[in-house]
Amino acid sequence: MLHQGPETVDRQAPRFVTISVSRQTEARAAVDEALRGIDVADSCFLLAFVPDGLSLDDVARALAEGGDGIPVFGCSTAGTITSLGYETEALLLLAFPREHFRCASMLISPLNPLSMERIAADVRNHATRFRRTAGRNRLALIFADGMSKQEDLLVATLEAALGEVPIFGGSAGDSLAFKETFVLQNGQCHSNAALLLLLETDLEFSGLGFDHFLPTEEQLVVTEALPEERLVREINGVPAALEYARLVGCPVEHLSPEIFAENPMLVRQKANYHVRAIHEASADHTLSFLGAIDDGLILTLGRGKAIIETLEAGLTVRNPRGAEPDFVLGFDCVLRKLEIEQKQLSAEVSEIFSRHRVFGFNTYGEQHCGVHVNQTFVGVAFFEPERREIS
Repeated sequence: MLHQGPETVDRQAPRFVTISVSRQTEARAAVDEALRGIDVADSCFLLAFVPDGLSLDDVARALAEGGDGIPVFGCSTAGTITSLGYETEALLLLAFPREHFRCASMLISPLNPLSMERIAADVRNHATRFRRTAGRNRLALIFADGMSKQEDLLVATLEAALGEVPIFGGSAGDSLAFKETFVLQNGQCHSNAALLLLLETDLEFSGLGFDHFLPTEEQLVVTEALPEERLVREINGVPAALEYARLVGCPVEHLSPEIFAENPMLVRQKANYHVRAIHEASADHTLSFLGAIDDGLILTLGRGKAIIETLEAGLTVRNPRGAEPDFVLGFDCVLRKLEIEQKQLSAEVSEIFSRHRVFGFNTYGEQHCGVHVNQTFVGVAFFEPERREIS
């Protein structure tokens, strides 16, 4: 079921999740409108992705009061992906039906300082208590405070603790303010925290993860860093922002999120390159990153491929029987959105998202199977359950 408030988009709606959207600018009005599109009695839980223009505290209270006790999880965002594609001011609710989903939530707090041993033990206990159902598939979702600077250690810890259960997720945002972000659990907002959801479903699913960058020949070495703050002071023995600006051919005073989005740093892990995005250059020429950084780290300057073609190819997935996904839960980096807007491709990208039934939010970082990445689209494609013959 798909509900778009006053302007319904008549596309083929997903069958195994209900989508409801409100563009009201007051929290309670937005929640009331969005909840009218959902049968809460039929729902196992809701995901709420909240735009920066709405008070998350007010949204959380309104959902708790109006949701008839249904569990609600989610986070603040840097934009949502609705049935219309990219939006900046829309409240998005996704209702997962009881018939096809089970869920168990766990709040992880504090993130900073992060105790890997305690978190691993708590997660293993949480997974043990969430008893398996024969014939069902299991996955995990993680929503983390995007300003905690702990997602790298967190997701590695979760992967070790959960073993074969794949983990997908995104870091909460606040548009591009980079001040304070929150996760939401049952009427309460939390900073310096992460929310882990274990899901069990009879739907088939497939994880997605792709970016649109290729490595260049230009390599750099981090020669002075503050790893705990994700700050780089020097690259190649030169003040970091000055060296980066020289390499990308931009005056240092003109460095901006748009420049960073189009000229990312890549880190090689085995045969793969992952983006280590820059989000700010300080007056002292320090660069602030959205992913783990350390002294001696070798970085490679990235070069963009055609973003439309990589997006279309990445979302064109099928299950073993050749069927398209019923829907895709998507976590898309806000720096990708910035680049897309800069290139005036928003309408084309939104059409692709809408056609592939992608719903989710713009993030400050993405988590994909044990790795925290940037400037990447991460998602979970859900497919209709395989029909089993009854003997």
